[in-house]
Amino acid sequence: MNNMSAPRRSFLRGMLGGGLVSVALPFLDCFLNANGDALAATGAPLPNRFGTWFWGCGMAPGTWEPKTTGADYEMPAHLAALAPYRKYVTIFSGFRAILDGSPLQPHASGARSVFIGTAGKEADPSLDVLIADAIGSTTRFRSLEVSALGYASNTQSRRSPTVVNTSEVSPTALYARLFGPEFKDPNAADFTPDPRVTMRKSVLSVVKDQRDRLSQKVGATDRARLDEYYTSLRQVEQEMELQLTKPARLDACTVPAQSEAEPGNTDIEIATANHKLFTTLLAHAIACDQTRVINVSFTDGLSSLRRKGHQETHHIFTHEEPIDPKLNYQPNVHYFEERILQALAALPEALSAIREGDGTLLDRTAILAGSECGLAKYHALDNIPMFLIGGAGGRIKTGQHISVVGDTVTRVGLTIQQALGMAVDGWGRSSMRTTRAFSELIA
Repeated sequence: MNNMSAPRRSFLRGMLGGGLVSVALPFLDCFLNANGDALAATGAPLPNRFGTWFWGCGMAPGTWEPKTTGADYEMPAHLAALAPYRKYVTIFSGFRAILDGSPLQPHASGARSVFIGTAGKEADPSLDVLIADAIGSTTRFRSLEVSALGYASNTQSRRSPTVVNTSEVSPTALYARLFGPEFKDPNAADFTPDPRVTMRKSVLSVVKDQRDRLSQKVGATDRARLDEYYTSLRQVEQEMELQLTKPARLDACTVPAQSEAEPGNTDIEIATANHKLFTTLLAHAIACDQTRVINVSFTDGLSSLRRKGHQETHHIFTHEEPIDPKLNYQPNVHYFEERILQALAALPEALSAIREGDGTLLDRTAILAGSECGLAKYHALDNIPMFLIGGAGGRIKTGQHISVVGDTVTRVGLTIQQALGMAVDGWGRSSMRTTRAFSELIA
């Protein structure tokens, strides 16, 4: 039983560092109807969400494809990280990108094909932008983009070749965007949010009195849900506080001369840790309806990931490492692929951890994870691995393996658009334009 009926647009607000901070609330039971599937005030159904997740350098053929198609496929050992979410994971194998006379741009042509519908440089918006225009126009952020490697240019989201949605490169900066001062001086020449201002004190402590009053008014189920939500946010704050705290002096430690390396950090451990923070923040942004569309780039197209202390990158290994005759794959490449899949699994983990109405965020979200090639050694545009994770509010029949050798990758994007209720009968350009969605996946 609920003790109150609250408006959906409820926020906890307070002052911090001279600015207003706000903590949006998830969809509590007191916002919903008795079935937990619609808003009590308007009768509108709970929103569906969409996201993309990108990694570079594909995946070795024969290691990730299930042996059977349909709903009863067995999860390959290489995809073990996704096994806990098997019922939500649909795997697409055998699909290809077609150049149609455009020159092959290694590590780019395939990605454009999956997420934009063409291998060329036509001025088409990416899939996430089309979907955000349909489902995300009323949220605070039409979409949120993040890069685990720390490169703002590492993004697959664009409205045109010149209007690109650059990625947030720091979890602390994303935190400041979500919870920091909302007012931005329109006369300022530039604005760079300082996450330290927000992190000096937990935003949850700033709004403590409001939190306490709200907890007294809601029912036991909502109170438990709020406790889970606050605990998760505070854990993220504590992890980021460590990143912003000056370490103790170590006299033996010296600073080497600045290198000419690009900004960002390609250490796989750091990228994975940043990604974990990003996924938690993005899940909360979705839960609080701050956005309905997210885009995550775990690597760049080249997959510049490397092990700490090593110079060789995932990309270099794909081209130079020989195939082990006993294993029938490249061992170091295999290592990076498994770590990439473990990172991917962090997103459904974060979404499934947040309850919403009669399900979880994972039940109401569809995530398209894809790469830019099949076998990276040859920049192959056939058998590009793609995974569709989540149920999109029951609009997608999940947990299947679809394999159509030689068909175009755009069939997946068209299926997602139609499953989300968009009135489109085709998607893609030239040979990759398709009007054939997978009707067996649309509920």
